[in-house]
Amino acid sequence: MHLSLFDWLLPIALVAALAVVGVRARKYGQSVAGFLAANRCAGRYLIALADARASIGLITLAWYFQQNYDVGYTSVWWGLSEGPIMIFLALTGWVAYRFRRTRALTLAQFLEQRYDRNFRVFCGALAFVAGLLNYGVFPGISARFLINLMGLPAHFAFAGGTFDTYLVFMVMMLSTALFFIFLGGQVTVMVTDFLQGVFCNLVFAALTLYLLWKFPWSDLSTTLLSVGDGKSLVNPAPSSLSAEQNFNVGYWGIQAILILYTAKAWQGDQGYNAAAATPHESKMANILNGWRFRVLMLVTLVLPLCIRTLLEHPAYADAGAAVREAVGALPAGQASELRTPVALGLMLPAGLLGFVIAAMFGAYLGTDNAYLHSWGSILVQDVIMPVRQRLGFGELSPKAHIRVIKVAIFAVACWGFFFSATFRSPDQRIAMYCNLSASLFYAGAGCAIIGGLYSRIGGRASAWGGMLTGVALAAIGLFAQEFTNAWSSWETAFPAGFHFLSWVKTYNGQLLGFFAMLAATAVYIACALIWPANFDLDRLLHRGKYRVADDEEAAIETDRTRSFWEKIGIDRNFTGWDRAVTWITLAWPIGGTILFAIGTPFLLFGKPPEDAAWLGFWHGYTYFTLFVGTSVVIWFTVGGFRDLRRMFELLEKRGTDARDDGTVERQNHG
Repeated sequence: MHLSLFDWLLPIALVAALAVVGVRARKYGQSVAGFLAANRCAGRYLIALADARASIGLITLAWYFQQNYDVGYTSVWWGLSEGPIMIFLALTGWVAYRFRRTRALTLAQFLEQRYDRNFRVFCGALAFVAGLLNYGVFPGISARFLINLMGLPAHFAFAGGTFDTYLVFMVMMLSTALFFIFLGGQVTVMVTDFLQGVFCNLVFAALTLYLLWKFPWSDLSTTLLSVGDGKSLVNPAPSSLSAEQNFNVGYWGIQAILILYTAKAWQGDQGYNAAAATPHESKMANILNGWRFRVLMLVTLVLPLCIRTLLEHPAYADAGAAVREAVGALPAGQASELRTPVALGLMLPAGLLGFVIAAMFGAYLGTDNAYLHSWGSILVQDVIMPVRQRLGFGELSPKAHIRVIKVAIFAVACWGFFFSATFRSPDQRIAMYCNLSASLFYAGAGCAIIGGLYSRIGGRASAWGGMLTGVALAAIGLFAQEFTNAWSSWETAFPAGFHFLSWVKTYNGQLLGFFAMLAATAVYIACALIWPANFDLDRLLHRGKYRVADDEEAAIETDRTRSFWEKIGIDRNFTGWDRAVTWITLAWPIGGTILFAIGTPFLLFGKPPEDAAWLGFWHGYTYFTLFVGTSVVIWFTVGGFRDLRRMFELLEKRGTDARDDGTVERQNHG
């Protein structure tokens, strides 16, 4: 592979353009609220598109490339099981709306308001540790992806010395992410993530069109039907997935439940949780967020299947041989992770390759910006600051406060570098490692959040019981999956313990995290029934006599004369356009839910359609999704630029409040 000058210049030009915008926006991130949550001035489209870029980074793309190479279109069908949950989330503003009503800057600040300061500090520290273990693999996986996409050598010579490309790339990538965060915190993160999102989505749409032109459907069909070993890439019947150990029917059933349980629990993009201008804007952003996984991720399905065609179809024997040779030269255990970038780098023409490299780097930057910002902020806001307050130290000035956050963010970046440098690949699929490491926090946090926002009886005992149960079980699972090989010498000294961990390792990360979640929920409910609290939710949510001046949304929420539509979530804050957007957005999951409800009984109990019939269905689905996805990208882009202008106007109007720094001064734990 030989990169053209254009292929080198385009990623550099993208970063330079983002830097210009970031410098111009930096003045708005000089307050604590501005640095942490863009001073709560963001609109729905800006949040939806920027948060999508923060949530769907390069590591997420690598995750889906692995998954869809293994299971193809079957993941789409079983993903339809998430439809009812998505409809419920969109209509009710589940968790997101009420969290924004608390006016908390971070999740752990809410946990202090709802439970107590000790629980806040513990959860802040736990979220930070879980985040470090989860984020630790991000820089390494992203660097390896880009290095193999660009076809760079493992080492290079410079100024008389020899350098490791992998380590140099991580330093360069992390330094770029830190530059944007330090400019203006969440303001610059959100603005640059939005612009990256626009660019990446357009490039991915163009890449999908190119791939569907280069690999005709007839060739794709031949490859899709040729998979053996009891697997199918087109027929989602459970019998066709019996040989699939990871992304099977059980995986998708758990995934649907996790969407509901973990709403706002995982804090990798926590800066977006409190950034909405109003709770209603947060709710609308939550509605629009559903598009990102339904249509904006089509490239993660089309690309791995085209690569599979390149490797297996006889019409591409010569090109496929070159890719197979390159994949065969990869280190042991990294073939499934790096197959896609290696093949992509060899099969794309000059010019288009430069756009894809820039888009992939933008995808990396969006997620790392958000994660570094989140974990550094959580360490300061939810651990260091409450401890300082308890020890009686004086208040920090806004500049000093932000300086401490920046030091913490830098420390997280250093951790990511050293963790990735020594722990290069998880023993399991990327998806399984990320789910299991995240469950260290969300297994117990989910019940504490839901119980805290929607129930008066959950108290300190419930919160502590659920959280400790969740983290203990998730930690056992993570240790068994990732570290038992390093502790194999213990087998002789502690045979019972070693064999127990070996048994735990037979379950994948998705199942282990799910077991921890179920146990934590059971303990939370049991403690709430045994030691019920009587918490004042009106005070937490600023309703009734605690309503903030000019807050009409609180009055609407507590109005006992609401209509049916208002009770299910479409209240008087919805304009005519809001209602239209809601139903347009919900049409996709509603249609998918109906299709899933009709078709699944045939898959489970009847005679499912033949593979040829499934091929015709997936052919239509692919082109329909591409058309809808391109339309959504244009729609969100127009709305996002409008929200960007409004955000800067609102930032100018609101100014700064030095007291708005995430400190809980008065609370009622009930």
